[in-house]
Amino acid sequence: PVPFLTFILPIGLSFHTFQAMSYTIEVYRGKQAAERHFGIYALYVMFYPQLVAGPIERPQNLLHQFREHHRLNKEEVKAGLLQMAFGLFKKVVIADRLALAVDHGFTNYQSQSGLSLFIAAVFYSFQIYCDFSGYSDIAIGAARCMGFKLMTNFNAPYFARSVTEFWKRWHISLSTWFKDYLYFPLGGSRAARYRVYFNIFVVFMVSGLWHGADWTFVIWGALHGLFVITEKTLGTLKRQLKISQTNNGLLNGARVLFTFLLVTIAWVFFRAPNIGQAGAILTKIFTFSGNGIVNLGVNSNEICFSFILIILLMLFESRWPKPQLISLNNYAYMLVFAGLLFVCYFFGIFNYRQFVYFQF
Repeated sequence: PVPFLTFILPIGLSFHTFQAMSYTIEVYRGKQAAERHFGIYALYVMFYPQLVAGPIERPQNLLHQFREHHRLNKEEVKAGLLQMAFGLFKKVVIADRLALAVDHGFTNYQSQSGLSLFIAAVFYSFQIYCDFSGYSDIAIGAARCMGFKLMTNFNAPYFARSVTEFWKRWHISLSTWFKDYLYFPLGGSRAARYRVYFNIFVVFMVSGLWHGADWTFVIWGALHGLFVITEKTLGTLKRQLKISQTNNGLLNGARVLFTFLLVTIAWVFFRAPNIGQAGAILTKIFTFSGNGIVNLGVNSNEICFSFILIILLMLFESRWPKPQLISLNNYAYMLVFAGLLFVCYFFGIFNYRQFVYFQF
């Protein structure tokens, strides 16, 4: 037997495997010229800012950038550093703070009330978002400081008004990868209705398996597939009945909230170690089990602070003034940048918790 084989594994294996596959497929399809310089190809596959957890890049976007001469651009460095600082804020101030309550709630689910588990599930939705999008911000910002442009990986996904829209905003590099290299080759949407539904379901099932060979991930993917298929079915029914699409602020807000609840239910399977625990947690949530006391291993002030951080994050991301922040004069910019680092230092949770997507 090979010693240490049970735990030695390349970091970010699934991400740079998908990136290498993207290159191979694009060259095979004739959409990308084969790269003759092994060093540049290796840099494309293993580009260090996004090596561990993406975004998963396409050769058309990245390869040519490695042949270009990049001069120091102070504005790009400012923008990159600010994005990195915001990513760090999302990771250590929000995600790792929420993780304390989430870990306690999911580990001790048997003694938790339905309300406690519901709060833990909501917190996990924001924990995994801030953790993963925080990494993406750091990766994109680091590359930007050096003059390289990586694709956007998140676009305020919890403002989506449907699960279909959610997947256009969440982990964009992976969802577009599956769309281009699995959904379209299966036939995409240019097939009979039931074949389209089959294609959608297969893509989400494979997406679940990509995260891990466990039934919890399979169910997570299957749920999202069923959500999207249901939305398409209802959309077809509306068109057949000639029901017009109502568009007003209150209804859109209800759609956003309902979509978030569906995604949160699915996240329970993603977070739980097994199906039995996920089922028990959801049962307690939907039956309002317990006495309503919240006991997530942190005090009430910490829970209130966590909710305040979530609200501020949502307000900020709904109207993120990126150009205004970057175009500030140097003194104002340094004040904002230093303020973010100050908040990270004094309010961050530094418990050596790695990024969630490192395990994938």
